[in-house]
Amino acid sequence: MSKKPGIPKGTRDFSPVEVAKRQYIMSAIKKHFETFGFQPIETPSFENSETLMGKYGEEGDRLIFKILNSGDYLSKVDDTVYDDRNSTRMTKFISEKALKYDLTVPFARYVVMHQNEIDLPFKRYQIQPVWRADRPQKGRFREFYQCDADVVGSNSLWQEVEFVQLYDAVFNELKVDGVTIKINNRKILSGIAEVIGAKDKLIDFTVALDKLDKIGEEGVKKEMLAKGISEEAIDKVQPLFSFSGSNENKLDQLASLLSNSEEGTKGVEELGFIIDAINTLGLKSSKLELDVTLARGLNYYTGAIFEVTAPENVKIGSIGGGGRYDDLTGIFGLKGISGVGISFGLDRIYLVLEELGLFPDVLEDTIDVLFINFGEQEALASLKAIGSLRAAGVKAELYPDAAKMKKQMGYANKRNVPFVVMIGGEELANNTAVLKNMTEGTQETLNMDELSKAFKK
Repeated sequence: MSKKPGIPKGTRDFSPVEVAKRQYIMSAIKKHFETFGFQPIETPSFENSETLMGKYGEEGDRLIFKILNSGDYLSKVDDTVYDDRNSTRMTKFISEKALKYDLTVPFARYVVMHQNEIDLPFKRYQIQPVWRADRPQKGRFREFYQCDADVVGSNSLWQEVEFVQLYDAVFNELKVDGVTIKINNRKILSGIAEVIGAKDKLIDFTVALDKLDKIGEEGVKKEMLAKGISEEAIDKVQPLFSFSGSNENKLDQLASLLSNSEEGTKGVEELGFIIDAINTLGLKSSKLELDVTLARGLNYYTGAIFEVTAPENVKIGSIGGGGRYDDLTGIFGLKGISGVGISFGLDRIYLVLEELGLFPDVLEDTIDVLFINFGEQEALASLKAIGSLRAAGVKAELYPDAAKMKKQMGYANKRNVPFVVMIGGEELANNTAVLKNMTEGTQETLNMDELSKAFKK
């Protein structure tokens, strides 16, 4: 007895309707990527391990899918390493490549390799799948699409302003109201770590702080203590757990808290510029909110940090995020190239639109018209008519078999086909066709020339 097939955890099959809905979202994102001046590129689904490892922090590195070398991959493992049974030590001997974890690091690699072919500032977008060995749950998958836009070669904060507008434009296009674009700055986090005397624990501090909405205040404090951050330092950071007020009020509080930190003060100034610009320009469907606990665990952000959350009535994680990464291309030997980028979480946006009922009904339409098959001569005449309709942009199909009428009509009903065309022996002789409206149950006889005109109407 053959084993029932399955798919890996955290992956999915997509039906035709689901694919249509995903393409609807991607089309909206792509449209605004291009209207904002971004150009498309693509990178391989897997990279050399050395390209990815060490770029996402300790937690991120553990989630990278490693690809085993082809052939007898164990033959190159030193006996002492093999006997040690240490998977971390052994990995470099048996795996030289890995599935890409995100699109940003491969983009940095692309910029370095193609630096003589691109003009700076370079604005690119990518819509491709990525893979993470994460624990699957609602809205979190091991294989998923990212939709990224980045600019490299410019230090201007106007880029951050435009990315806020880009988020707003896409969600307005998708008719998602009440989206919150959270913003912070890694310079502010560095400044806070400095003034509380935990500068050497910056990464541990930010990783723990970023989990505030998941594990709560006590959970964050417990993790900070476990990472070696003193109770005294944690007491100093206490105000962060209850930061409130308008964006301007929060900026004032931060300016006071960080007055003795040059880096922290710089971060406050940068956020102030972005917030003032957005206040002047306005947003359509979203709001911009300063969230000082927003840290995002990725090592490469150096300036602004973005995270987008769904409307309050949808319980799901972030649906987008990004930030500025002044040092990213430096890890590949290209110094002095600043970058900033954002990402849209396609799969989570899909869940938001599904829950809010925002997908257009037209996406579930498969074809416009089905031609009934009465036999070889009738099918040939139907295909001639179908050719003319397809040339006019009508989605038309011939039922492949000369099956019973009940079966063919049942097929049309199951696929929600709005119109059926019948060309039987009598119609074939008279150069006519019967057009049936499946919704209203009415039908009319038309000559073949009138058939195309009927669908144009």
